[in-house]
Amino acid sequence: MSPSERLYYLLNKYVEAAATPAEQEELRVLLNGPEYDGLAQDRLLSLLQQTTPLAQHSEERLQTLLKAITTPEIGRSHPNMQRASGTNRRTPVLRILTNNKFWWAAAALILVYAAYYFNRPAPAPIAAAPAEQPGQDRVPGGNIAVLTLSDGSAIALDSAQNGVLAQQGNTKISKLSNGQLAYNALTEKPTTILYNTLTTPRGGQYQLTLPDGSAVWLNAASSIRYPTAFSGKERTVSITGEAYFEIAKNPSMPFHVILPSSSGGRPEEGGWRDREIEVLGTHFNVNAYADENTLKATLLEGSIRLISNGMGSKLEPGQQGQLTNSGHIAVIKDVDMEEAVAWKNGRFNFDNADITSVMRQLARWYDVEVVFEGKIPTEKFEGEIPRSSKMSEVFKILELSNVHFKVENKKVTVIP
Repeated sequence: MSPSERLYYLLNKYVEAAATPAEQEELRVLLNGPEYDGLAQDRLLSLLQQTTPLAQHSEERLQTLLKAITTPEIGRSHPNMQRASGTNRRTPVLRILTNNKFWWAAAALILVYAAYYFNRPAPAPIAAAPAEQPGQDRVPGGNIAVLTLSDGSAIALDSAQNGVLAQQGNTKISKLSNGQLAYNALTEKPTTILYNTLTTPRGGQYQLTLPDGSAVWLNAASSIRYPTAFSGKERTVSITGEAYFEIAKNPSMPFHVILPSSSGGRPEEGGWRDREIEVLGTHFNVNAYADENTLKATLLEGSIRLISNGMGSKLEPGQQGQLTNSGHIAVIKDVDMEEAVAWKNGRFNFDNADITSVMRQLARWYDVEVVFEGKIPTEKFEGEIPRSSKMSEVFKILELSNVHFKVENKKVTVIP
Protein backbone atom coordinates (compact mmCIF):
# COMPACT_ATOMS: atom_id res chain seq x y z
CA MET A 1 0.00 0.00 0.00
CA SER A 2 1.50 3.33 -1.08
CA PRO A 3 1.72 6.28 1.36
CA SER A 4 -1.16 8.05 -0.41
CA GLU A 5 -3.30 4.89 -0.29
CA ARG A 6 -2.48 4.50 3.40
CA LEU A 7 -3.52 8.11 4.00
CA TYR A 8 -6.90 7.65 2.34
CA TYR A 9 -7.40 4.30 4.07
CA LEU A 10 -6.81 5.92 7.47
CA LEU A 11 -9.03 8.90 6.63
CA ASN A 12 -11.91 6.63 5.67
CA LYS A 13 -11.54 4.58 8.85
CA TYR A 14 -11.42 7.82 10.83
CA VAL A 15 -14.61 9.22 9.31
CA GLU A 16 -16.35 5.91 10.01
CA ALA A 17 -15.22 6.10 13.65
CA ALA A 18 -13.66 2.67 13.05
CA ALA A 19 -9.99 3.59 13.42
CA THR A 20 -8.12 2.04 16.33
CA PRO A 21 -6.32 4.40 18.75
CA ALA A 22 -3.01 3.52 17.10
CA GLU A 23 -4.44 4.24 13.62
CA GLN A 24 -5.77 7.58 14.84
CA GLU A 25 -2.31 8.44 16.16
CA GLU A 26 -0.68 7.31 12.90
CA LEU A 27 -3.06 9.55 10.94
CA ARG A 28 -2.30 12.56 13.13
CA VAL A 29 1.42 12.02 12.67
CA LEU A 30 1.11 11.53 8.92
CA LEU A 31 -1.03 14.62 8.41
CA ASN A 32 1.28 16.78 10.52
CA GLY A 33 4.49 15.57 8.84
CA PRO A 34 6.87 17.88 6.96
CA GLU A 35 5.92 16.36 3.60
CA TYR A 36 2.57 18.15 3.87
CA ASP A 37 3.99 21.62 4.53
CA GLY A 38 2.56 24.30 2.27
CA LEU A 39 -0.78 22.67 1.53
CA ALA A 40 -3.36 25.44 1.33
CA GLN A 41 -6.95 25.59 2.47
CA ASP A 42 -8.37 24.91 -0.98
CA ARG A 43 -6.48 21.58 -1.04
CA LEU A 44 -8.02 20.70 2.30
CA LEU A 45 -11.51 21.57 1.12
CA SER A 46 -10.94 19.54 -2.03
CA LEU A 47 -10.17 16.53 0.11
CA LEU A 48 -13.25 17.10 2.27
CA GLN A 49 -15.47 17.40 -0.79
CA GLN A 50 -14.18 14.05 -2.08
CA THR A 51 -14.69 12.23 1.19
CA THR A 52 -18.04 10.65 2.03
CA PRO A 53 -20.21 11.45 3.92
CA LEU A 54 -19.04 15.06 3.42
CA ALA A 55 -19.10 15.10 -0.38
CA GLN A 56 -22.79 15.99 -0.50
CA HIS A 57 -22.32 19.21 1.44
CA SER A 58 -21.54 22.65 0.08
CA GLU A 59 -18.17 24.36 0.30
CA GLU A 60 -19.82 27.01 2.49
CA ARG A 61 -20.93 24.37 4.98
CA LEU A 62 -17.45 22.83 4.99
CA GLN A 63 -15.90 26.26 5.48
CA THR A 64 -18.19 26.85 8.44
CA LEU A 65 -17.31 23.48 9.92
CA LEU A 66 -13.61 24.14 9.37
CA LYS A 67 -13.86 27.50 11.13
CA ALA A 68 -15.68 25.91 14.07
CA ILE A 69 -13.10 23.17 14.47
CA THR A 70 -10.18 25.57 14.29
CA THR A 71 -11.61 27.89 16.93
CA PRO A 72 -9.34 27.58 20.02
CA GLU A 73 -12.14 26.99 22.50
CA ILE A 74 -13.50 24.12 20.41
CA GLY A 75 -10.29 22.40 19.40
CA ARG A 76 -8.55 20.58 22.23
CA SER A 77 -4.88 19.77 22.53
CA HIS A 78 -3.62 16.31 21.74
CA PRO A 79 0.01 15.19 22.09
CA ASN A 80 1.26 14.47 18.61
CA MET A 81 3.76 11.66 18.10
CA GLN A 82 6.70 13.26 16.34
CA ARG A 83 10.39 13.96 16.52
CA ALA A 84 11.30 16.50 19.14
CA SER A 85 13.03 19.54 17.71
CA GLY A 86 15.45 20.20 20.52
CA THR A 87 12.58 21.04 22.87
CA ASN A 88 11.29 19.21 25.89
CA ARG A 89 7.64 19.88 25.09
CA ARG A 90 4.81 18.17 23.23
CA THR A 91 3.25 19.92 20.24
CA PRO A 92 -0.57 19.92 20.35
CA VAL A 93 -2.19 19.17 17.00
CA LEU A 94 -4.63 22.10 17.31
CA ARG A 95 -2.38 24.84 18.61
CA ILE A 96 -1.34 27.08 15.66
CA LEU A 97 -3.86 26.21 13.00
CA THR A 98 -3.15 29.39 11.01
CA ASN A 99 0.04 27.66 9.82
CA ASN A 100 -0.56 25.63 6.67
CA LYS A 101 1.24 22.59 8.08
CA PHE A 102 -1.60 22.11 10.55
CA TRP A 103 -4.47 22.16 8.04
CA TRP A 104 -4.19 18.42 7.44
CA ALA A 105 -4.22 17.70 11.15
CA ALA A 106 -7.38 19.78 11.36
CA ALA A 107 -8.85 17.82 8.46
CA ALA A 108 -8.56 14.54 10.30
CA LEU A 109 -10.43 15.93 13.28
CA ILE A 110 -13.01 17.60 11.03
CA LEU A 111 -13.81 14.21 9.54
CA VAL A 112 -14.44 12.79 12.98
CA TYR A 113 -16.69 15.62 14.13
CA ALA A 114 -18.50 15.74 10.80
CA ALA A 115 -19.28 12.03 10.77
CA TYR A 116 -21.23 12.46 13.98
CA TYR A 117 -22.58 15.93 13.13
CA PHE A 118 -24.24 14.88 9.87
CA ASN A 119 -25.12 11.40 11.20
CA ARG A 120 -25.00 9.70 7.83
CA PRO A 121 -24.10 6.06 7.14
CA ALA A 122 -20.46 5.61 6.16
CA PRO A 123 -19.28 3.47 3.24
CA ALA A 124 -16.84 0.60 3.47
CA PRO A 125 -13.11 1.47 3.52
CA ILE A 126 -11.59 2.02 0.10
CA ALA A 127 -8.73 -0.36 0.88
CA ALA A 128 -8.03 -3.12 3.31
CA ALA A 129 -5.12 -2.96 5.72
CA PRO A 130 -2.21 -5.19 4.71
CA ALA A 131 -2.35 -8.56 6.41
CA GLU A 132 0.29 -9.30 9.01
CA GLN A 133 2.49 -12.28 8.36
CA PRO A 134 2.13 -15.06 10.94
CA GLY A 135 4.62 -14.73 13.77
CA GLN A 136 5.64 -11.19 12.80
CA ASP A 137 3.43 -9.25 15.22
CA ARG A 138 2.98 -9.18 18.98
CA VAL A 139 -0.21 -8.51 20.89
CA PRO A 140 -0.02 -6.09 23.84
CA GLY A 141 0.57 -7.35 27.35
CA GLY A 142 -2.17 -7.85 29.92
CA ASN A 143 -2.99 -8.72 33.52
CA ILE A 144 -0.50 -11.55 33.92
CA ALA A 145 1.33 -12.32 37.16
CA VAL A 146 2.47 -15.13 39.42
CA LEU A 147 1.88 -15.10 43.18
CA THR A 148 4.51 -17.01 45.15
CA LEU A 149 3.37 -18.01 48.65
CA SER A 150 5.56 -18.35 51.72
CA ASP A 151 5.97 -22.10 51.18
CA GLY A 152 7.26 -21.57 47.64
CA SER A 153 4.10 -22.67 45.84
CA ALA A 154 3.10 -20.51 42.89
CA ILE A 155 -0.30 -19.42 41.57
CA ALA A 156 -0.72 -18.15 38.00
CA LEU A 157 -3.18 -15.31 38.56
CA ASP A 158 -4.25 -14.82 34.95
CA SER A 159 -5.74 -18.36 34.89
CA ALA A 160 -6.87 -18.53 38.55
CA GLN A 161 -10.58 -18.35 39.34
CA ASN A 162 -12.00 -15.37 41.23
CA GLY A 163 -12.45 -15.82 44.97
CA VAL A 164 -10.22 -17.02 47.82
CA LEU A 165 -6.92 -18.36 46.50
CA ALA A 166 -5.11 -19.24 49.72
CA GLN A 167 -4.75 -18.47 53.40
CA GLN A 168 -1.43 -17.30 54.83
CA GLY A 169 -1.42 -17.26 58.60
CA ASN A 170 -4.50 -15.30 59.64
CA THR A 171 -4.83 -13.58 56.22
CA LYS A 172 -7.00 -14.63 53.30
CA ILE A 173 -5.80 -13.93 49.76
CA SER A 174 -8.49 -13.32 47.15
CA LYS A 175 -8.65 -12.59 43.46
CA LEU A 176 -11.38 -10.01 42.90
CA SER A 177 -13.75 -9.82 39.95
CA ASN A 178 -11.81 -6.85 38.53
CA GLY A 179 -8.65 -8.96 38.46
CA GLN A 180 -6.99 -7.40 41.50
CA LEU A 181 -5.28 -9.33 44.27
CA ALA A 182 -6.43 -8.47 47.81
CA TYR A 183 -5.40 -9.42 51.37
CA ASN A 184 -7.86 -9.49 54.28
CA ALA A 185 -6.82 -10.20 57.88
CA LEU A 186 -9.13 -12.51 59.83
CA THR A 187 -7.97 -11.15 63.20
CA GLU A 188 -6.71 -7.73 64.30
CA LYS A 189 -3.24 -8.87 65.31
CA PRO A 190 -1.30 -11.34 63.19
CA THR A 191 -0.01 -14.47 64.88
CA THR A 192 2.52 -15.29 62.15
CA ILE A 193 4.22 -13.01 59.63
CA LEU A 194 4.67 -14.69 56.28
CA TYR A 195 5.97 -13.21 53.03
CA ASN A 196 4.50 -13.38 49.54
CA THR A 197 5.94 -12.23 46.23
CA LEU A 198 3.97 -10.96 43.25
CA THR A 199 5.89 -11.13 39.97
CA THR A 200 4.93 -9.93 36.51
CA PRO A 201 6.69 -11.30 33.41
CA ARG A 202 7.59 -9.29 30.34
CA GLY A 203 4.23 -8.54 28.79
CA GLY A 204 2.41 -8.55 32.14
CA GLN A 205 1.05 -6.10 34.70
CA TYR A 206 -1.04 -6.47 37.84
CA GLN A 207 -2.77 -4.56 40.64
CA LEU A 208 -2.50 -5.47 44.29
CA THR A 209 -4.17 -4.29 47.50
CA LEU A 210 -1.78 -4.78 50.42
CA PRO A 211 -2.94 -5.89 53.89
CA ASP A 212 -3.03 -2.26 55.11
CA GLY A 213 -5.25 -1.14 52.23
CA SER A 214 -2.44 0.43 50.18
CA ALA A 215 -2.81 -0.03 46.43
CA VAL A 216 0.06 -1.09 44.18
CA TRP A 217 0.20 -1.26 40.38
CA LEU A 218 3.04 -3.43 39.08
CA ASN A 219 4.45 -2.85 35.59
CA ALA A 220 5.91 -5.50 33.28
CA ALA A 221 9.01 -7.45 34.36
CA SER A 222 8.64 -6.34 37.99
CA SER A 223 8.13 -7.85 41.43
CA ILE A 224 7.07 -6.86 44.93
CA ARG A 225 7.74 -8.80 48.13
CA TYR A 226 5.57 -7.99 51.16
CA PRO A 227 4.27 -9.49 54.42
CA THR A 228 0.80 -10.99 54.56
CA ALA A 229 0.15 -8.71 57.55
CA PHE A 230 1.95 -5.59 58.80
CA SER A 231 3.16 -5.39 62.42
CA GLY A 232 5.79 -3.55 64.41
CA LYS A 233 6.92 0.03 63.91
CA GLU A 234 6.96 0.19 60.14
CA ARG A 235 5.41 -1.26 57.00
CA THR A 236 8.07 -2.53 54.64
CA VAL A 237 7.93 -3.96 51.11
CA SER A 238 10.65 -4.44 48.49
CA ILE A 239 10.42 -4.09 44.73
CA THR A 240 12.25 -4.62 41.48
CA GLY A 241 11.22 -3.06 38.17
CA GLU A 242 8.49 -0.43 38.24
CA ALA A 243 5.52 0.14 40.56
CA TYR A 244 3.00 2.86 41.34
CA PHE A 245 1.87 3.21 44.97
CA GLU A 246 -1.12 4.78 46.70
CA ILE A 247 -0.26 4.39 50.36
CA ALA A 248 -2.87 4.19 53.11
CA LYS A 249 -2.11 6.80 55.77
CA ASN A 250 -0.83 5.56 59.12
CA PRO A 251 1.59 8.10 60.71
CA SER A 252 2.35 5.73 63.59
CA MET A 253 3.63 3.09 61.15
CA PRO A 254 5.66 4.68 58.32
CA PHE A 255 5.77 2.89 54.99
CA HIS A 256 9.14 1.93 53.45
CA VAL A 257 9.88 0.70 49.94
CA ILE A 258 13.21 -1.13 49.79
CA LEU A 259 14.84 -0.65 46.38
CA PRO A 260 17.31 -2.86 44.50
CA SER A 261 20.81 -2.52 45.90
CA SER A 262 23.44 -0.49 44.08
CA SER A 263 25.43 -3.73 43.94
CA GLY A 264 22.74 -5.23 41.74
CA GLY A 265 21.18 -7.67 44.20
CA ARG A 266 17.48 -8.06 44.89
CA PRO A 267 16.25 -6.05 47.89
CA GLU A 268 15.41 -9.07 50.04
CA GLU A 269 18.72 -10.83 49.47
CA GLY A 270 21.11 -10.38 52.39
CA GLY A 271 19.03 -7.68 54.07
CA TRP A 272 20.38 -4.83 51.88
CA ARG A 273 18.79 -1.48 52.64
CA ASP A 274 21.25 0.96 51.08
CA ARG A 275 18.48 2.41 48.88
CA GLU A 276 14.87 2.95 49.94
CA ILE A 277 11.91 5.31 50.03
CA GLU A 278 10.33 6.45 53.28
CA VAL A 279 6.64 7.28 53.07
CA LEU A 280 3.88 8.58 55.35
CA GLY A 281 0.86 8.73 53.05
CA THR A 282 1.17 9.52 49.38
CA HIS A 283 0.97 8.64 45.68
CA PHE A 284 4.23 8.01 43.86
CA ASN A 285 5.86 6.02 41.08
CA VAL A 286 9.15 4.14 41.27
CA ASN A 287 11.12 3.07 38.20
CA ALA A 288 13.91 0.76 39.36
CA TYR A 289 14.62 -1.38 36.31
CA ALA A 290 18.14 -2.75 36.23
CA ASP A 291 18.62 -1.74 32.59
CA GLU A 292 17.79 1.93 33.16
CA ASN A 293 20.60 4.41 33.80
CA THR A 294 19.00 5.91 36.91
CA LEU A 295 16.43 4.91 39.49
CA LYS A 296 13.52 7.38 39.45
CA ALA A 297 10.98 8.15 42.15
CA THR A 298 8.24 10.56 41.04
CA LEU A 299 5.93 12.11 43.64
CA LEU A 300 2.35 12.96 42.71
CA GLU A 301 0.88 13.62 46.15
CA GLY A 302 2.07 13.76 49.76
CA SER A 303 5.69 13.46 50.84
CA ILE A 304 8.51 10.93 50.50
CA ARG A 305 12.24 10.74 51.17
CA LEU A 306 14.54 9.03 48.69
CA ILE A 307 17.39 7.51 50.73
CA SER A 308 20.81 6.31 49.59
CA ASN A 309 23.34 4.96 52.10
CA GLY A 310 21.64 6.74 54.98
CA MET A 311 21.44 10.13 53.23
CA GLY A 312 18.06 11.30 52.03
CA SER A 313 16.38 13.93 49.88
CA LYS A 314 12.80 14.95 50.53
CA LEU A 315 10.51 15.30 47.52
CA GLU A 316 7.51 17.56 47.06
CA PRO A 317 4.60 16.86 44.68
CA GLY A 318 5.67 17.36 41.08
CA GLN A 319 9.29 16.48 41.78
CA GLN A 320 11.33 13.47 40.77
CA GLY A 321 14.30 12.02 42.61
CA GLN A 322 16.92 10.43 40.37
CA LEU A 323 19.40 8.05 41.99
CA THR A 324 22.53 6.83 40.20
CA ASN A 325 24.48 3.67 41.00
CA SER A 326 27.16 5.84 42.61
CA GLY A 327 24.61 6.91 45.23
CA HIS A 328 24.10 10.49 44.02
CA ILE A 329 20.56 11.85 44.32
CA ALA A 330 19.33 14.64 42.05
CA VAL A 331 15.94 16.27 42.63
CA ILE A 332 14.23 17.41 39.41
CA LYS A 333 11.44 19.98 39.76
CA ASP A 334 8.30 20.35 37.66
CA VAL A 335 8.56 16.95 36.00
CA ASP A 336 5.95 15.57 33.63
CA MET A 337 3.96 13.45 36.06
CA GLU A 338 1.72 12.14 33.29
CA GLU A 339 4.76 10.65 31.63
CA ALA A 340 5.85 8.93 34.84
CA VAL A 341 2.51 7.16 35.35
CA ALA A 342 1.42 6.79 31.72
CA TRP A 343 2.05 3.02 31.84
CA LYS A 344 -0.43 2.69 34.72
CA ASN A 345 -3.02 4.61 32.69
CA GLY A 346 -2.59 2.41 29.63
CA ARG A 347 -0.24 4.55 27.53
CA PHE A 348 3.32 4.83 26.35
CA ASN A 349 4.40 8.43 26.92
CA PHE A 350 7.62 9.58 25.30
CA ASP A 351 8.98 12.97 26.32
CA ASN A 352 12.15 13.77 24.35
CA ALA A 353 12.99 10.05 24.52
CA ASP A 354 15.70 8.45 22.40
CA ILE A 355 15.10 5.24 20.48
CA THR A 356 16.94 3.06 23.01
CA SER A 357 14.67 4.28 25.81
CA VAL A 358 11.60 3.76 23.63
CA MET A 359 12.64 0.23 22.72
CA ARG A 360 13.32 -0.76 26.33
CA GLN A 361 9.70 0.02 27.15
CA LEU A 362 8.40 -1.81 24.10
CA ALA A 363 10.61 -4.84 24.80
CA ARG A 364 9.13 -5.27 28.29
CA TRP A 365 5.53 -4.83 27.18
CA TYR A 366 5.62 -6.99 24.04
CA ASP A 367 8.15 -9.50 25.43
CA VAL A 368 10.68 -9.21 22.63
CA GLU A 369 14.45 -9.02 22.27
CA VAL A 370 15.69 -5.79 20.69
CA VAL A 371 18.93 -5.41 18.73
CA PHE A 372 20.26 -2.48 16.73
CA GLU A 373 21.72 -2.84 13.25
CA GLY A 374 24.26 -0.20 12.25
CA LYS A 375 24.40 3.22 13.86
CA ILE A 376 21.80 3.83 16.54
CA PRO A 377 19.41 6.57 15.34
CA THR A 378 19.71 9.87 17.20
CA GLU A 379 16.09 10.99 16.76
CA LYS A 380 14.10 11.97 19.84
CA PHE A 381 10.41 11.15 20.21
CA GLU A 382 7.50 12.89 21.89
CA GLY A 383 3.88 11.92 22.27
CA GLU A 384 1.63 9.08 23.41
CA ILE A 385 0.61 5.70 22.02
CA PRO A 386 -1.98 3.39 23.64
CA ARG A 387 -0.46 0.32 25.25
CA SER A 388 -3.44 -1.61 23.90
CA SER A 389 -1.94 -1.31 20.40
CA LYS A 390 -0.38 -4.23 18.61
CA MET A 391 3.37 -3.98 18.24
CA SER A 392 3.04 -3.52 14.47
CA GLU A 393 0.77 -0.52 15.02
CA VAL A 394 3.33 1.11 17.28
CA PHE A 395 6.06 0.49 14.72
CA LYS A 396 4.00 2.12 11.96
CA ILE A 397 3.90 5.30 14.03
CA LEU A 398 7.60 5.24 14.88
CA GLU A 399 8.54 4.52 11.26
CA LEU A 400 7.14 7.90 10.26
CA SER A 401 10.36 9.27 11.77
CA ASN A 402 12.54 7.18 9.43
CA VAL A 403 13.29 4.46 11.95
CA HIS A 404 12.59 0.98 10.62
CA PHE A 405 12.06 -2.44 12.15
CA LYS A 406 12.59 -6.05 11.12
CA VAL A 407 10.63 -8.59 13.14
CA GLU A 408 11.54 -12.26 13.34
CA ASN A 409 9.33 -13.98 15.91
CA LYS A 410 10.42 -12.48 19.27
CA LYS A 411 13.46 -10.65 17.88
CA VAL A 412 13.15 -7.03 16.72
CA THR A 413 15.98 -5.41 14.78
CA VAL A 414 16.03 -1.58 14.69
CA ILE A 415 17.37 -0.28 11.37
CA PRO A 416 18.22 3.41 10.79
